[in-house]
Amino acid sequence: MSNTRSDALLARMMQFHPKIIDLTLDRVWRLLAALDHPERKLSPVIHIAGTNGKGSTQAMIRAGLEADGARVHAYTSPHLARFHERIRLAGTLISEEALAQLLDECLAANGTDSITYFEITTCAALLAFARTPSDYTLLEVGLGGRLDATNVVDQPALTVITPISLDHQQFLGETLPEIAAEKAGIIKRGVPCVVGPQEEAALEVIEARAACLGAPLLVYGQHWHVGVEGGRLIYQDENGLLDLPMPNLPGPHQVQNAGMALAALRALGHGNGAEAAVTQAHWPARMQRLRNGPLVEALPQGTLWLDGGHNPAAGNAIAATLAQMNVGRIWLICGMLNTKDVAGFMRPLQDVAQHLYAVSIPGEAATLSAQQTADAARSAGIDASESPDVLTALQAIAAKDPGAHVLICGSLYLAGHILRENG
Repeated sequence: MSNTRSDALLARMMQFHPKIIDLTLDRVWRLLAALDHPERKLSPVIHIAGTNGKGSTQAMIRAGLEADGARVHAYTSPHLARFHERIRLAGTLISEEALAQLLDECLAANGTDSITYFEITTCAALLAFARTPSDYTLLEVGLGGRLDATNVVDQPALTVITPISLDHQQFLGETLPEIAAEKAGIIKRGVPCVVGPQEEAALEVIEARAACLGAPLLVYGQHWHVGVEGGRLIYQDENGLLDLPMPNLPGPHQVQNAGMALAALRALGHGNGAEAAVTQAHWPARMQRLRNGPLVEALPQGTLWLDGGHNPAAGNAIAATLAQMNVGRIWLICGMLNTKDVAGFMRPLQDVAQHLYAVSIPGEAATLSAQQTADAARSAGIDASESPDVLTALQAIAAKDPGAHVLICGSLYLAGHILRENG
């Protein structure tokens, strides 16, 4: 992978704070003030929080808005192969030249003050968005919501809260209501909020927060409904019924994500983009079929898939997707971080897994070792062994089962490594 000027600048930005994550808005407000408050100069903002489905929902909203003629900025994290994926300016990924210039500006404005990598790069994204004309700005929360660096816009046009489950407990709280309170921190006074399917304990927190702020809610199961009938996606709200093709993003969970996107589009007055939202969205490493590259060549008669899900809800979604695909038992290649609920992720995969090859994630200090991941798989009832790397695991699978269906899973960081190395 070639090193660019932006790579060098981003590496410098890792040095300004001893922690990767340190949730507070004080440092962000300081730098935004030094940059002349770009957060006040954005096109109407759609702010998206939640545990699972944020990226897919954002991708569907963007596809719908763009199909209806809107120019759309989008901010997402983490990136998979290149940092530039995080910043999309009016439909186009930011260029190397523009990114390097923005990072230079932010470094100069910040000086030597303490700031985390995510905070300073979020400020760079907001600066880019403020300078480029658009009709909407989509902001995906990095972690939590209340104290996330993206939570600096006083009056977004709309907020969206996707399904909330247990994840990042070391930062957000040990219980579902505690985590929901952090996610609900993006709700703003008087601003409509689309709420995806939630457990009752999370929904109660969201509803209480919205009531305090007079924020109208559009809640799944109350104000809008989505499901599948006759192989078609059926969405209904007070404005009527939509009969649409199934989402092009695979998996039954994408029906719910599509519902949130459709509710958002209708709330924004862009219902004309509904079909494009479900048929034209693209989001890598979400049950993505890999079709070329050296890893695919190692399994010439089989199929190879990639997914970055890494928590119990993602494990359930992957298991449901594989069951829907009707491919029988699947071979897994899995690498995970030591900050995740590994057993919780793997438990739902017990009934769909033929065998799991465990790997460590290259270049990640927080990776579990292959042995630790294999041990966790076995404790979850999955037959498992260790492999030094993904290619070796694929070669072993191909030797045993030439027509195998294989899924690489467990971490967005592993997914990013695969996308970079596999071309």
